[in-house]
Amino acid sequence: MTETPVAPIDETVQDVVKASSFLPETLQFWVVIAIGAVVAAALTFVFSSVSRRILARMGAAKSHVNSTRLPFFGTVTSIIAKSALAIFYRNMTWYNGWQFVVLAILVFFLTWLIISIIRVIEEVLLVRVEARFGSGRKLAKVQTQVGLLRRVIIAVLCIVAVGAVLLSIEQVRALGAGLLASAGLASVVVGLAVQSTLANVFAGLQIAFTDSIRVDDTVVVEQERGTIEEITLSYVVVLLLDGRRMILPSTYFTTTPFENWSRRSTEIAGNVVFQLKLNAPIDYLRQRTTELLESSDLWDGQRNALNVTDVQGGLETVTIFLSARNPGDLWDLRNMIREKLLSELIQSYPECLPDPRMLPGAPTA
Repeated sequence: MTETPVAPIDETVQDVVKASSFLPETLQFWVVIAIGAVVAAALTFVFSSVSRRILARMGAAKSHVNSTRLPFFGTVTSIIAKSALAIFYRNMTWYNGWQFVVLAILVFFLTWLIISIIRVIEEVLLVRVEARFGSGRKLAKVQTQVGLLRRVIIAVLCIVAVGAVLLSIEQVRALGAGLLASAGLASVVVGLAVQSTLANVFAGLQIAFTDSIRVDDTVVVEQERGTIEEITLSYVVVLLLDGRRMILPSTYFTTTPFENWSRRSTEIAGNVVFQLKLNAPIDYLRQRTTELLESSDLWDGQRNALNVTDVQGGLETVTIFLSARNPGDLWDLRNMIREKLLSELIQSYPECLPDPRMLPGAPTA
């Protein structure tokens, strides 16, 4: 077994052992463990209180700070138990087995503690970015990149933790040295087996750090419009307009063309098209469009134009160009303008509406 003593804690445990030397030897170990648990609880309270005060100034939620209590307590208690076990029972035949168990528990709690701290750091970073730049594009970019980076770090930590526990076993360490001879062939086989998985992982990293898509982006994929809901190392979740969720591999966004309607900003332009007769009241429609846009909270105040864009077969194409703050507002704004103007034309100018038989593609007698 490989010893991993922590010198200050070892010395403290030895001092407690000396202080409890008046007790029977069978009770000394449990007294040390009990005192160690009390000390660990006190340290956890101090650590939690100090962390909460510091992070509260940064805007982090208390729940994230509280999530570090149990792993911190478990880490300190495991270290004390490992030291006490080495002091009292080093010469016992069963010592190696129990020392390995305690080591595995220590590695588990330590890994859990590091992951909890990483989550707290992520929360603080996002809060600081939101306070400085607001809940816009900058926050979405940082949220996407930090989220993927956190997943990578957690995966690496778990692998290192398992490796650290296994390498503490001499038999496993010797077996690993023997397997190195065939590692070349094994790596080729494994590489071929997980080629698509690794491609998705690297594609996920590429998406995060090339900024091609972000969380909350509006995209068109597979002829469906939706919002990026989640980006992971291997797949991307797109929330469609009807509530369905389309799950696409990360490689889709690095190998297939797609539309990103909010790549640079959330503002987006669109149009409303009417087919009308040549006697349509263009000036009236232009005035009413302006009035309707100015009275709506959906309009961003940027784009407003009405033009006759085509004349064919006794009909003119009237196109209204407008814009909104985001695709959702644009959708509602276009529908509102279309409904209002069409209703007014039917009521006040029915003579300018085309006969269905005049429309392109209409069947002929």
